[in-house]
Amino acid sequence: MQTSNVLLALSALAQETRLAAYRLLVEHAPDGLPAGEIAERLQIPAPSLSFHLKELWRAQLVEPRQDGRFVWYRADLKAMNALIGYLTENCCRASQACGPSCMPAKAPKRPATRMPAAKRRQSA
Repeated sequence: MQTSNVLLALSALAQETRLAAYRLLVEHAPDGLPAGEIAERLQIPAPSLSFHLKELWRAQLVEPRQDGRFVWYRADLKAMNALIGYLTENCCRASQACGPSCMPAKAPKRPATRMPAAKRRQSA
């Protein structure tokens, strides 16, 4: 991953609403969610969400897809993994002392809140 792309991705994620939207989309990978459901879950107006999703798209972190009248967004997991890889590729390189403490910490698991697919489409 090129440094310019990393900076664009980190800049997009350095905003509370965009970070929340991205985390929600990662949670619902690989399918993603319709824009209306994202707005509802995050309790933000659709025009505001549209602006934030556009920024995540410009940073190549999400991919939109048209499904009839609805636009679904999904997290680009390859881009996410490339970003994490870029941030960790030089871990302990100078000290040669990389150990278990250097591994990324796992976040505690939250219970899934996935709705049935038919209901998701109706709420968007």
